[in-house]
Amino acid sequence: MLFKNATIYTMEEEPFIGDFRVDKGVFTEIGKDLSPKDEEVQDLNGLYVFPGLVDAHSHLGMVCSSIGFEGEDGNEVTDPVTPNIRGIDGCNPMDETIKEALKSGVTTVAAGPGSANVIGGTFFAYKTAGNCIDEMTIQNPLAMKAAFGENPKRCYKDKKIDTRMQISALLRETLAKTKEYMEKKEAGKEVVYDQKLEAMIPVIKREMPLKCHCHRADDILTVIRIAKEYDIEVTLDHVTDGRSIIPQIKESGFPCILGPCLGHKSKYEVKNMSFETANEFYKAGIPFCIITDSPVVPEQYLSLSAALAAKAGLPEYEAIKAITINPAKILKLDDRIGSIKTGKDADFVICTKNILDTQNEIKTVYVNGKKEA
Repeated sequence: MLFKNATIYTMEEEPFIGDFRVDKGVFTEIGKDLSPKDEEVQDLNGLYVFPGLVDAHSHLGMVCSSIGFEGEDGNEVTDPVTPNIRGIDGCNPMDETIKEALKSGVTTVAAGPGSANVIGGTFFAYKTAGNCIDEMTIQNPLAMKAAFGENPKRCYKDKKIDTRMQISALLRETLAKTKEYMEKKEAGKEVVYDQKLEAMIPVIKREMPLKCHCHRADDILTVIRIAKEYDIEVTLDHVTDGRSIIPQIKESGFPCILGPCLGHKSKYEVKNMSFETANEFYKAGIPFCIITDSPVVPEQYLSLSAALAAKAGLPEYEAIKAITINPAKILKLDDRIGSIKTGKDADFVICTKNILDTQNEIKTVYVNGKKEA
């Protein structure tokens, strides 16, 4: 198919009025005045085209709509250390929240366990079009979830965790045991198979990041401290207090997955929640993206969250990057998604206005070159 005369935000260059071609599920040509071949042609004069939106931290499909306990599959609150749990096994692709995400232009999400456990299990990335999660998935596993602060303390109070010290101790213990287990295996020594430690080996090998829930400044710094101790890759997720320790975050080099900021300050550690944080990170040169943490904020409000960050000072183009190419880069999936570029998956959104405009109407959403919404 050939799409012509749209205002195209490729996220690889400045927006321009032009054309793009799609074949076999990928973008094959982007430019101006492309000549039709033996193909279907759509004139998008007056319309805008954006890459499919990407959310780098959600629980979409894992906390189902209008069900309650029966549809709550985000947290296994039976053990604070569950790295062997896989988010893909708790995701319901039939839930209406995924269809709502697709209709809003969100075409890829990173989803996985919540933040009840110190180590919660693996995240995975999937497209929001389809009815079989195995077919929708584009990367599994993607990251190992970890959590610091109030959530593990609250979920295991008077059981196995009362303080932040114990959260860190449990994580360190697991990392140390995994390293020892891995080294014995690699040396050819006999070991008793341990499903939990097997799941953590990619973290120790730096093949998979630890995806760290951390709101408060001291928790963010604890993540950085432990990451340095064990030489592992991490992402700093939420970073609500990040504005107070910008030099330390920048020095760490770890990317920030920022949000959610649209909603009630539901607990003490999010008291400094602000849409201004995104612009402070941008000015400091810290790599970041904007998230919903769906269902904390419904997935369809990802673009609204970016718009409110722009209203709070983040340049408009940077706000769009924060929900397209930036999360794709942080998730290390930018070879497939996040921008309109030759060879990438043809995930794109056709709009009447800028994607950040609250009066915008999404006309059509394509995933892998196929019209899905």
